[in-house]
Amino acid sequence: MPKLVALALPPGPRFVEELAAAWAAGDAVLPVDTRLPEPAQRAVVEALRVGEPVEAGDALVVATSGTTGAPKGVVLTHEAVAASAEVTSRRLGVDPATDVWLAILPVAHVGGLSVVTRALATGTPFTFDEADAATLTSVVPTQADRLDLSRFRKVLVGGSADWRDRPSNVVSTYGLTETGSGVVYDGVPLDGVDVRVDGATGEISIRGPMLLRAYRDGTDPKDANGWFRTGDGGHLDDDGRLVAHGRLADVVVTGGEKVWPTPVEDALRTHPSVGDVAVAGLPDDEWGQRVVAWVVPAPEHVLDLGVLREHVKQVLPAFAAPRELIVVEQLPRTPSGKVLRKELPRNR
Repeated sequence: MPKLVALALPPGPRFVEELAAAWAAGDAVLPVDTRLPEPAQRAVVEALRVGEPVEAGDALVVATSGTTGAPKGVVLTHEAVAASAEVTSRRLGVDPATDVWLAILPVAHVGGLSVVTRALATGTPFTFDEADAATLTSVVPTQADRLDLSRFRKVLVGGSADWRDRPSNVVSTYGLTETGSGVVYDGVPLDGVDVRVDGATGEISIRGPMLLRAYRDGTDPKDANGWFRTGDGGHLDDDGRLVAHGRLADVVVTGGEKVWPTPVEDALRTHPSVGDVAVAGLPDDEWGQRVVAWVVPAPEHVLDLGVLREHVKQVLPAFAAPRELIVVEQLPRTPSGKVLRKELPRNR
C-alpha cells in the first residue's frame, strides 16, 4: 500500500533523486523544511502522519505555512501536478530544448517545489545553482531586489498583487498551496482554470484540474461543483482581470470603512524613506480599528507619520492612510516570504 514519505533535504540533486525514487515506489512525498528546528520538523512529520497510507495517485503532501497549531497537509495528485506543469509551461511558452529553470525557492513550499515538479513533468532542464545559465525562475518579492532579473526570459513573482514598475519579463502570479502553485498570471487565469469573485463578500474562488484532492485529514474543501473558496478577497477590473487584495481576515475595518493592507503597503513602498513595510489593524476606541504601519526605515532615512500619511493619500482614500507608525528593524515572515501579521510587535 502506498504511504507518505518525508524528505528532510535541502534543495538540490539528492532531493530530486529521492523524490523520483519515492514516486517510482508509488509513495507520496512530504517535503520538510530543513530550516526549521528539529523539534518543529518532527512536529510536522507527526501531524501529517508520515509512514501512514495515502491514496493511489497521490504525489505530494505539502504543509501549509502556518506557524501555530498543526499544519494542514495539502494533498496533490500526480494528475494535478501534471496539469499545473502543462498549463504553466504553455502560458510561458516553455521550450525544453532552449529553456532552463532556476529553482531557488524552498522546496518545502509549493512555490519552490512546483519549479522542480513542472520541470520534471515537462522534461525541461533545471538547476539549483544561481551561477548557472537559466532562462526561467520563480521568486518572492523579497528576493527580486537581489537578483538580476534581466538575465531571465521569464520571472514568476508570487505574493505580490501590485508590483509597480516591474520589468516586462516579470509575471505576477496568484495562487495558493491548495492550487498547486500560481493559477492566475497577470490577472488572467491559466487554461482550464475558472475564477469567480463573490459579489457580497469579495471572496475569490478557484476551480481547475490542478487543485488539491483533499487535506491530509481527509476533508475536501471543494464544493460539489469543484470550487475552492480561497479565503482571499479581490475583484475583477474593467478588463476582467483578477486583482487580489489579500486575506479577508486581514481587512482593517476603520470607522466603518474597509482597508486592505496590500494597497497601503504598495503605496508606502514607493516612498524613499521606506525600506520594508507591513500594514494591519489594531483595536481603537474611536474607530473600531486603526490602520497601523510597521516600517523598516530605508538606510539613512528618518520616518515621519505625517509625511507617510500624505504620501498614501495621493493614491488612496484618506481613511486608508495609517494612523500609527511603528518602526521595526525587520518584519516577521514565513520561509516563503509572507508577512506574519499576527506576530507584528504591538508596542513601540
